[in-house]
Amino acid sequence: MTQEELDALMAGGLDEQDLGDDETSTEENIEEKVEEESIEELVTQDEPEDSDNKDYLKSADEYRADPNMAWPPPPPTEDHKMVSQLDDVTRDSEVKATQIFDKLEAVNNVLMDSETDIATISETIEKNIALFEKLADKFPGIEQFKNILNDNKEAKEKLATMTSNAQTGEDEVMMAMDIMQYQDIHRQKIERVINVMRALSKYISMLFEGAIDDKNRVGSAVHIEGDESTDDLVTSEDIEAIIESLGKKN
Repeated sequence: MTQEELDALMAGGLDEQDLGDDETSTEENIEEKVEEESIEELVTQDEPEDSDNKDYLKSADEYRADPNMAWPPPPPTEDHKMVSQLDDVTRDSEVKATQIFDKLEAVNNVLMDSETDIATISETIEKNIALFEKLADKFPGIEQFKNILNDNKEAKEKLATMTSNAQTGEDEVMMAMDIMQYQDIHRQKIERVINVMRALSKYISMLFEGAIDDKNRVGSAVHIEGDESTDDLVTSEDIEAIIESLGKKN
C-alpha cells in the first residue's frame, strides 16, 4: 500500500486506535480491513434493506415463528394427500348437492300441494259468500248473516294472500335450484385442478427417474467435509458398511 492510499484510508475514518497503539498493525492488516469494508459496501449497494429478497426471507421467518402455522408441512399420510382430499371434496359435495336438490324438491311439492288445497278452500268460501249474500238480502234484520258474510269475505282475502305466498315460495325454490347448478361447475373446476396436479406429478416422477434402481445405489454418508452441521458424524461402522457395499457392487 502506498502512502497516498494510507492517507486516504486515514481520512476515511480509520484513526490510530484502529491501526493499533503499537507497531503490530502491519500494512497487510490495513489492506485486509480495506478489503472487508469494500465488500461490505458492495453487498449493501446490491441488496438494499427494502429488497424483495429480504422481504421474502422476513415473511418466511415470521411464518416459521408463528405457532399457528404448520411448519414444517404435515407428513404425506393418507389424511394429507392433496389429490385424495380433493377427490373426497368432489364426491362429498356431489352427494350433499343431490340431498339439497331432494329437499328443495320436497319443499316445492309441499307448496304446490298447499296451493291446491287453498284453491279447494276458496271454492267453498265462494259458495258461502253467495249463500250468505242471499240470506242477508232476504233477512236484513238478522245481523248474524251479515257478520258471517263479512267473515267469509275476509277469509277469501287471506286465502288469496296465502296463494300468493305459496307461489312466491315456489319461485324462490326454483331460483335456489338454479343457483345449485353452480356446484357442478365447481366440481368440474376441482376435477381440472386434480388432472393438472396428477399430470405434474407424473411428469416430475419421470423427470427425476434414474437409470439405476434405488436398491442398487450406494448409501449416502451422514456427514461429509464442508457440512455446517456436525451433529451426526460418520462412525467407523458407517465407513465399514460403505466400503463393504462398494465391494459388493464391484
